[in-house]
Amino acid sequence: DRARARRTRDDDTMSSSSQSQFLNDPNAAVCEMLTSLVRSHPDAALLDGFPDVKVVVRAARDPDPDKVALISGGGSGHEPSHAGFVGAGMLDAAVCGDVFASPSVAAVLAAIRHVTGPAGCLLIVKNYTGDRLNFGLAAERAKLEGYAVEMCVVADDCALPPPLGIAGRRGLAGTLFVHKCAGAAAAAGMD
Repeated sequence: DRARARRTRDDDTMSSSSQSQFLNDPNAAVCEMLTSLVRSHPDAALLDGFPDVKVVVRAARDPDPDKVALISGGGSGHEPSHAGFVGAGMLDAAVCGDVFASPSVAAVLAAIRHVTGPAGCLLIVKNYTGDRLNFGLAAERAKLEGYAVEMCVVADDCALPPPLGIAGRRGLAGTLFVHKCAGAAAAAGMD
C-alpha cells in the first residue's frame, strides 16, 4: 500500500507540474521574449515591421560609415542567442525566426538595409540549411541593391563527428566566439 500510495502521489505531482509552464501563450513566446529584452535593455530596439520582422538592433544608431556592420540570427529557442548579443563590440542586428525556424529573407534583408553603411556588413550564419538559404538569398538581394555584404558560415560542433549527416556540423557554440572576435575587429575599424 505504501509503494502504491507513493507512486500515486508521484504520478499526481508529475501530471500537475507538467501542465504548468512559464509561457503565457506558446505562439507568442518569441514576440514576448523580444519585447521584454528591449524593454529591459535601453540600448536595444525592435526594427519597424515587428512582429512580422523580428529584428533587434542597437537603439539610436545610424550606420557608422567606417565600421563593418555585423548581423547574425537564426531560429529562436536558444536565448540569449542571438538577440542578447546585440550591443557595442558585438552584433549590430540580430534576426530572429520563430522557435527552431530560420528567419525570413525579408527580415534578414530589413536588417541589412537598416544597419549597413558604406563599409558593408558581415552576416554570421550557422550551418543550418534554412539559415544558409535565407541569409544567402537576402545577401544576394542586398548586393543587387548596392550593399557590400559578405557571409561567414560557422560550422563547428563537437557533437557531430565529420562527415556524419548531410548538413554537417551546425556551428551553434562557436558562433559566439565569431560574434565576439568579429565585433572587436569591426569596433577597431578593421575590414
